Amino acid sequence: MARASWINDDHHPDLDAHVGALEHFTSSLADGVIDAQELATQEKNLIAAMTAAEGSLSDEQHAQVTKLLAELTAYSVMRTLHEMMQAKVANTKT
Repeated sequence: MARASWINDDHHPDLDAHVGALEHFTSSLADGVIDAQELATQEKNLIAAMTAAEGSLSDEQHAQVTKLLAELTAYSVMRTLHEMMQAKVANTKT
């Protein structure tokens, strides 16, 4: 099976299809509220995925994936804050 790229044709991160395939994620978002149990479940899923990947990586690969995870986390936080600020600006104009 061919790999799905992490980057779209416009050179932007494109993980939406990968995230959308996570049934637990989409079902958690269905009601528009993330409760403590859903967050705890996602944390367990994340730890399981990290543990599975971490053990199979060379030191160089581990460093690259660590950098990728840090950059992804920073991007996610920054994108969320940017979108929240844009929504706030849009709400103040109406």
